[in-house]
Amino acid sequence: MIEGLRVLIVEDEFLVAALLGDMIGDAGGIPVGPARSVGEALDLVEAGGFDVAAVDWNLAGDSGETVAEALAGKGVPFVISTGYGAVTGRFADRPLLDKPYPASALIAELVRLRG
Repeated sequence: MIEGLRVLIVEDEFLVAALLGDMIGDAGGIPVGPARSVGEALDLVEAGGFDVAAVDWNLAGDSGETVAEALAGKGVPFVISTGYGAVTGRFADRPLLDKPYPASALIAELVRLRG
């Protein structure tokens, strides 16, 4: 479904990040990361080497907005995940997955982002 798609994982929870990596790999994608903090994510965004990203909106208490801005600045499509139900502001129109979500929802968003 997402064969060969390189997906940056931005997620601070180790087990969730591992699960995302498994979901992506099982669907034929290539997980990149994970980045567990805003700083790690920004370093990976700068380095590149991925096609799309899955971004947790709360990274150890810090907003994922800075990561979203960096991705948008590089023209990288991304999906936001959150356990808080909504994202306000500049990125409110971006694809959103409410935690917890099934693998099928993530893969469907990644397929859509791939175009």
